[in-house]
Amino acid sequence: MDSIIEVVRCFENSNIIHVDGVINPINDIEIIELELIYADLETVMKRRERVKKQLKADKSLAKEDLILEKIEKTLNEGKSARSIEFTKEEKEIIKGLHLLTLKPLMYVANVDEETIQDPESNENFKKVKKYAESQNAKVIPICVKLEEEISELESEEEKKELLEMMGLDKSGLDRLVIVSYDILGLMSYLTAGEVEVRAWTIRKGTKAPQAAGKIHSDIERGFIKAEIVSYDDLIECGSMAKAREKGLIRMEGKEYTMKEGDIVDFKFNV
Repeated sequence: MDSIIEVVRCFENSNIIHVDGVINPINDIEIIELELIYADLETVMKRRERVKKQLKADKSLAKEDLILEKIEKTLNEGKSARSIEFTKEEKEIIKGLHLLTLKPLMYVANVDEETIQDPESNENFKKVKKYAESQNAKVIPICVKLEEEISELESEEEKKELLEMMGLDKSGLDRLVIVSYDILGLMSYLTAGEVEVRAWTIRKGTKAPQAAGKIHSDIERGFIKAEIVSYDDLIECGSMAKAREKGLIRMEGKEYTMKEGDIVDFKFNV
């Protein structure tokens, strides 16, 4: 599943004219939301028209028609599909529609350099934050101008110095990735060797064999155990040998649930 990310202007600048001539982030959000609702409404109506034609020959479609009717009614009221409480079965039935207003939602509040250190001092950001809470959505403040400056720097050291100067520990892009992973229920584990270190994306709650399957189906099929050390422990020790000496490398079996930042060496036999 993917998500919807809406970038909303939350800064005043007389040199950058807003299309409406005034900075009103909530109005901008509502306009975008309405466009998404219209797009979903068209999708639902088209699907429902096909379902009705097939209903006489296939009575099993009756349940889908009822769900589509419920969604169509909600969208016509100007509400998103996200506002409907679906059962697991209903979600499975409508999964193929890929409704835009059913996707996880995040707002990116584009603030200025003066308020990026303290977003709560930005009145427009506070409005977006309050609105996001009412929609059960995430919001993060980002200064797009600052992100542009960071992207133009060649070295990681220069980027780090600029962030420190601005009183920030991470770039807006890094924070965006972290929050995006969270709302999608994703996490990463690492595999490390002499040739490369690589991150693998999995869903939270994934067991070790299924995580191994992300690398290759043979590793999942022949899974024996997983040799694991946490990223923080490895960095603190400085080497796998030191981590092993301190007993920080552990063996986990098929029922182990993967954790963010696990560094893994899968043992398998096929």
